[in-house]
Amino acid sequence: MSTPDLPLAQSGGCGDGCACGTDQDTDALEAYLECGLDPALAELLADAGLDPVEVEDIANVAIQEDLDNGVDVTTVATIPEDARATADFTAREAGVAAGLRVAEAVLSVVCTDEFEVERHVEDGDRVEAGQKLLSVTTRTRDLLTAERSALNILCRLSGIATATRAWADALDGTKAKVRDTRKTTPGLRSLEKYAVRCGGGVNHRMSLSDAALVKDNHVVAAGGVAQAFKAVRERFPDVPIEVEVDTLHQLREVVDAGADLILLDNFTPAECAEAVALVGGRALLEASGRLTLDNARAYADTGVDFLAVGALTHSSPILDIGLDLRAAE
Repeated sequence: MSTPDLPLAQSGGCGDGCACGTDQDTDALEAYLECGLDPALAELLADAGLDPVEVEDIANVAIQEDLDNGVDVTTVATIPEDARATADFTAREAGVAAGLRVAEAVLSVVCTDEFEVERHVEDGDRVEAGQKLLSVTTRTRDLLTAERSALNILCRLSGIATATRAWADALDGTKAKVRDTRKTTPGLRSLEKYAVRCGGGVNHRMSLSDAALVKDNHVVAAGGVAQAFKAVRERFPDVPIEVEVDTLHQLREVVDAGADLILLDNFTPAECAEAVALVGGRALLEASGRLTLDNARAYADTGVDFLAVGALTHSSPILDIGLDLRAAE
């Protein structure tokens, strides 16, 4: 898929009094667009469920880490200041693309002139080796300075999306969905969970505050699984609660207590099937532990609702993507 060349304006940082960080309604989107990223790019990020201000911050951190308050000495020494070129972000292997607009944001914080992009694919698309994903035309110096930071993020997110797609394909035809965890790279959680969505997975809670997960240490501290569930329900009555159980006995306790979602920790497929029958639709069930692509279908066929796979974000290899420079037309 391709779109016409789109000019993007030079980027700047958020100024004093910027109204970023509010809820993503119309007023919030207008606030986002007052910040440094090009308004069209900011809107695309917001439409994808990403905070444009956070993406801009991540892009700035990545570039500052690479420059370390200096300049790209190799590029400044070898490339004329006024030289322009086109860079093609190209897949070196087959996979699923994710993070293309984030890569554009990295370029946006580097580029000192307007730049043009040609979008050949969208996030979530399957791509083949040798396929162009994104083409950018601007100052050659800016392209080379942004290259590694943009690729680091793009390769990382596309790797997560590719791994997630393999799980989603394995579960196809069942009601089960593959779900991520909070085992994410510090500072990149929203991007990595976005990549999971691009790959066909669904997100678990984004933070400790938006949902409760009663785990074994909470159970020990509270004096029992039912007691822990009750304590959370009384203190935070409107918050969704998931409870981790290790045995069918614990499962009966939390179902009777009214748990919304139950995590079956290290259950076998046979035990998961027994749990599904015991619960009888009174709560959602999530299998966790012992899960591999080889046994994913066996777990899904038991009737559980989710398979929790922390490896999606903590162990997925990158998707190999390169940047090929050519003379600007």
